Amino acid sequence: YNRWRYDMLAEKHRCAWGQTSNDLMREYHDEEWGRPSHDSRHLFELLSLEIMQAGLSWQTVLNKRAAFKQAFANFDYRQVQQMAPKIPVLLENTQIIRNRLKVMAIINNARVIAQLAAKGEDFDHYVWAFVNNQPIRHHITSHDQVPNTTDLAKHMSKQMKADGFAFTGPVVIYSFMQAAGLVNDHEADCFVNQILDE
Repeated sequence: YNRWRYDMLAEKHRCAWGQTSNDLMREYHDEEWGRPSHDSRHLFELLSLEIMQAGLSWQTVLNKRAAFKQAFANFDYRQVQQMAPKIPVLLENTQIIRNRLKVMAIINNARVIAQLAAKGEDFDHYVWAFVNNQPIRHHITSHDQVPNTTDLAKHMSKQMKADGFAFTGPVVIYSFMQAAGLVNDHEADCFVNQILDE
């Protein structure tokens, strides 16, 4: 029944950027983007992918996602924090985006998340505290209304940098907030909202 119901919903309206023939983009829109995530590993993965995306297209990143997961130990921050010696090898990996600053930032951020965990604070709790554990819905009617950052994202960016995170500028952080469901920027008539409202 759920599969049938999902297929029925899937025939309904998607956000403009989700109306695509690219399977990875469509699946990402339908099943992941804007859905609240409370899994620290997944949140670290989303943050890392947004860092990799800076200056590039999201489709490029999704096309390389499987390779990123392989290169970065499935984004297990406990393993990634120890990967500094592997930077030269990572930068020779043609399957991923070979940007030294981005690779170093991901390893650095894994270390910060591990330090938070050592103090008894989950990355999940750290992230969601910025929105008081409640997703913010912007009631977007058209994709061109979606901002590239907000005051809250600027605040979160500033705090994350102060806490030791790298490559977490306001635009990257807002994209991360959208991806992880801290904000819901699905268009108002997008079928995903019906699922989120249940």
